[in-house]
Amino acid sequence: MGQLREVAAPFEVPGPTGVAIRTSLKGLTGPDERVLRLVGGLLGSLASRDLKARCAAGLDHDSHRWAQRKRVLTPDSSSRWAGSMTKASHDQWALARRGQLAYIQSLQAAIGVIVSRLSLPVGSRGSKGAPGGYRSRSEWFAKSRRLRLLEDRLERERADRAAGRVRVVRGGRKLLRNRHNLEAARLTETQWRVRWEAERWFLQADGESGKRYGNETIRITPDGEVSIRLPAPLAALANASHGRYVLACRVRFGHRGEQWADRVAANRAVAYRIHYDVDRGRWYLTASWQTPPVKTVPLEAARAGGLVGVDMNADHLAAWRLDAHGNPVGNPRRFDYDLTGSAPHRDAQVRHALIRLLHWARRHHLAIAIEDLDFQAETTREKHGRRKRFRKLISGMPVSRLRSRLVSMAAELGITVVAVDPAYTSRWGAQHWQKPLTTKTRKTTRHDSAAVAIGRRALGCPIRRRTQPPPQHRSDAVGHRSVQAASGAPGCEESRPRIPGPRTRSSGAGCGAKAGDQCAHNRSGHTAEHESWHQDSLPLSP
Repeated sequence: MGQLREVAAPFEVPGPTGVAIRTSLKGLTGPDERVLRLVGGLLGSLASRDLKARCAAGLDHDSHRWAQRKRVLTPDSSSRWAGSMTKASHDQWALARRGQLAYIQSLQAAIGVIVSRLSLPVGSRGSKGAPGGYRSRSEWFAKSRRLRLLEDRLERERADRAAGRVRVVRGGRKLLRNRHNLEAARLTETQWRVRWEAERWFLQADGESGKRYGNETIRITPDGEVSIRLPAPLAALANASHGRYVLACRVRFGHRGEQWADRVAANRAVAYRIHYDVDRGRWYLTASWQTPPVKTVPLEAARAGGLVGVDMNADHLAAWRLDAHGNPVGNPRRFDYDLTGSAPHRDAQVRHALIRLLHWARRHHLAIAIEDLDFQAETTREKHGRRKRFRKLISGMPVSRLRSRLVSMAAELGITVVAVDPAYTSRWGAQHWQKPLTTKTRKTTRHDSAAVAIGRRALGCPIRRRTQPPPQHRSDAVGHRSVQAASGAPGCEESRPRIPGPRTRSSGAGCGAKAGDQCAHNRSGHTAEHESWHQDSLPLSP
């Protein structure tokens, strides 16, 4: 048996630091859409130019070059538009750097698996912790060639990272590849061109505290009037003073509308982004702002009343309530979601499952324990080989989306989220809890037992139901034998109560149904006395 890895300690997940809300721009006129397209196209071309300059600077970029980039963009737009574009370019470059590092780590994981499997004899069986050798010589040879390919990719990516080179596409690499596969994407060249231009538009402005309504570039008044500061080349299209264009529609935020109104009334910074949905043919406005860090309660306070252990799966959330001592309470709960269909449908399914889970936890005033999952190294095809169905199952689990939504939604309801190490929770939960929790009226699944294991780890309790007996004898000389409950809790394991009477289960002297029957007893001189037994000699003839 291989050595078990060290399990990290549970920790509280910090709350979100920002808020984003969205609404649709209904009632736009033809001139309004024309102005939005012209402004988005002009600023989009400037943003592409600035992103190219940022990528060319690489690791040598500093505040002086940042200011120089902004000065280049200001004559064709404005100072505030230029500031928003330079910041967006810098954020996109930083995101590409993080993606580059993640790709290097995935290449390293794949190379490590291939090297390990190539070193094993062909056809050797693997274990649960590591795969075995390849099945045939042909597969071994193909993987050896793939190893050289991955090593070349890793060397190239490491060189790019050391030099500060990134590869970024404004509009998305997926949409760019669809241009060469229009039939597979079920798009015509005209449809693709519309999507490509819409994704490359730039219509976003950062907020400024102290300025009127929190944003001078894209301004929204408390009554919903939207106005845009036009770039210098398009100043002739203005229909209001100071080179501004006022849209004919009025906006209203249904979600967090009161919070947005308070910020706007106090002239606090609010960032806005206008974008066009090609599939629906609608314009949308997104408002966002930063929030102070949410004050979390201490971990011991979150454990005081127990918590809810949650095991995330490909199609449902398995949850079980645990008390402060780690005992499962009530019956397990299951919150289903369907991850088929379009992205908005999948997102709605995840949100619906989470809100049911959170409402259940809030009714009982409990914290939520989840696994700190990261399937970055698990989704590689080199680790699981031909198990394509299993790899697809892992890749389809919305780990990051579910975790981010759970944290943000829980912060609004005042629910603490505790993250635990996912090591061995499913295995040990099934080993120690699945059978004991299964009754004639309740069938406990492997996922339900994993939820119990997650909850116990978040509470600081061992996943095992009991420890070994004391070494001296079978009493409680060295402490309580059960780790499932506290020593003073009612109903826990304790010493046997003293019952008056004989210590054996037989009836006492002079008691019982045959107390007066002397034949039923073994006494000397009585017919019931046992005598020595011997076998008579057998006759030799009939």
